[in-house]
Amino acid sequence: MANTLTIPSNSPNIAILGAGAIGQLMYHQLCHSDSALPGNDTALIGRQPHTQQQQLQFTDHSGLTHSSDALILGTNDPRLAEVSLLLVCVKAYQVATALLPLLNKLSPLCHIVLLHNGLGPHLVVAEALAPHPSQGLTLGTTSQAALKISQWHIKHTGFGVTQLGYYCGSELSAGLKARMDGLHRDNQALEWHQPVLAVLWQKLAINAVINPLTALHHCANGQLANDEYWLQIAAIIEELVHVAKCDGIELDPVLISARVYQVIKLTAANYSSMYQDVAHHRATEINYINGYICQQAQLHRLAVPHNQQLLEQVLQLNPS
Repeated sequence: MANTLTIPSNSPNIAILGAGAIGQLMYHQLCHSDSALPGNDTALIGRQPHTQQQQLQFTDHSGLTHSSDALILGTNDPRLAEVSLLLVCVKAYQVATALLPLLNKLSPLCHIVLLHNGLGPHLVVAEALAPHPSQGLTLGTTSQAALKISQWHIKHTGFGVTQLGYYCGSELSAGLKARMDGLHRDNQALEWHQPVLAVLWQKLAINAVINPLTALHHCANGQLANDEYWLQIAAIIEELVHVAKCDGIELDPVLISARVYQVIKLTAANYSSMYQDVAHHRATEINYINGYICQQAQLHRLAVPHNQQLLEQVLQLNPS
C-alpha cells in the first residue's frame, strides 16, 4: 500500500544537503509533517550542478510506503538563494567540502543546521560564517535510524530523539523553528537545548565507546555489555569527561556511563554506523569522534591513551 505526495518545482524555503538515509528521513518527515505549516517547501540538494526531479520512496515503521516526487536542486540552481533553512545531513568528514562552496549561494539570512555524528565540523563552519553574521548556525544530533533499501528508497528502522541548539550567528526565526518542530511526532521527540555543546558531548561519549569497539571487534552493540569490555569503556569515558571539563563542559561520569550502557542495551541487535562503514570499506567518522577527543586533549596538553589507541586502530581499518 502506498501514499503519493507530489512536490512541485517551486522555490524551496528548506533544503537538505545530503541524500543519504538520514537526509531522506528528514525530508520525508518534513514533507509529511502533521503541522498546519506547508510541507511542499522542502527540497534536497544534490552533488550535480543541474536540478532534477526524483521519485523517492519511504517505508515507515508501520510498513506503509510513501512515494514523493522530490526536487533535487543542483549546485548551480539560482533557487539556492531562496533557501532560508539548510539541514546538513552528510557525514562529518564531508561537511566542509559539501557546505562551504554553497554558503555564498544561499540566502544571506539562511540558517544552517548541522546534523551528523561527532564534533569538529562546527568549528570550521562557524569560522566560515563569521563574515556573514546574518546567517546562523544550529548544531544537532539524532538517534533516529534509517536504512537505505536502494539509492532512493529508505526504511525507517528506529525511533529516537533529535536534539538541537543554537550555536552562533543569527538565531533561528520563530517560523523556521515551528517547521523544525514538525519533526516532533509519533515516538520521535524533538528537544531544544541551550547551550547545546553539553548534549553533543554526551552523544560523543556514546559514539566514542560503541562505534570503534564494535568496528574493531566485529560485533553488534549488545556484545559490549560483556564484562570483558568494562575496564576499556570506563577508561574511554574517564578520558572524555576530563577533556570535556577542560573545554568548559561539565559531565557526570556516572551518568554518562549509565547512558552508554542504556544505549548498548536498547540497540543490542544493531550494528553501529562505524561497523557498517568498515564492513563496506567506506571511510569512517573516527576523526570526529575519538579523534576529536584526541584533538582537544592535545590543545589542553592532556594524555588520552585509550582514545588515541582506538583512533589509530580504526584508521588502520580505514581504506582511505
